[in-house]
Amino acid sequence: MGQIDGEYLAKMEDVLCLYSQPAQINRARLCFDERPCQLLDDVVAPLLVKAGKAAREDNEYVRQGTCVVLLVYDMDTGQRYTQVREQRTKVDYAEFIHQLVSTHYADFEYVDLVQDNLNTHKYGSFYEHLPLNQARTMSRKLVFHFTPKHGSWLNMAEIEFSALARQCLNKRIGSLDELARQVSLWTDERNERSVRVHWSFTVASAGDKLKSWYEKVNPINKSVNSNY
Repeated sequence: MGQIDGEYLAKMEDVLCLYSQPAQINRARLCFDERPCQLLDDVVAPLLVKAGKAAREDNEYVRQGTCVVLLVYDMDTGQRYTQVREQRTKVDYAEFIHQLVSTHYADFEYVDLVQDNLNTHKYGSFYEHLPLNQARTMSRKLVFHFTPKHGSWLNMAEIEFSALARQCLNKRIGSLDELARQVSLWTDERNERSVRVHWSFTVASAGDKLKSWYEKVNPINKSVNSNY
């Protein structure tokens, strides 16, 4: 979990309080994350899979570069949105988030966005890479909630990436186009089945499990109930 201090606990509780709120009209709650991927291609074509037999492939492969999968999970609808890009720069972040919000959340007044605190995940990315009117819309509509350092497990998008790694990325994929196709198929199938993240870690459970940490950052908490 890493070093826990007051800043860690404050950011943790901010995210957990967001999760515990009921869905609100005109306000969406999203979780965003990125996952770097290595493109690997076969040197020798794998054998055809036979019924009842495990797939077999040669242990030699060739690297075809790297890319990144961008993913947003909507905790209220259970839908997820993905995109494969060559890099994860400020422009990639700004374009992806703007496209997502303007396409699926144009009618929402506010969008709460849980994400880690990378230097690309800033309002400034919109102003640097989008027209002014679009950047203003993003900065006024989006409300950022940053997970603490070493606390990316607090982001529901991490759960989605775990499923993606096991169900889609557990094989060699040699090109950006093929990875995009595979990720799109995975996304559509998971959305059609309405797979939801069932989050059970709350502020109350954090107060119980991390009682010693609340006391460590402030000794006065030894006499205070940290649950609420």
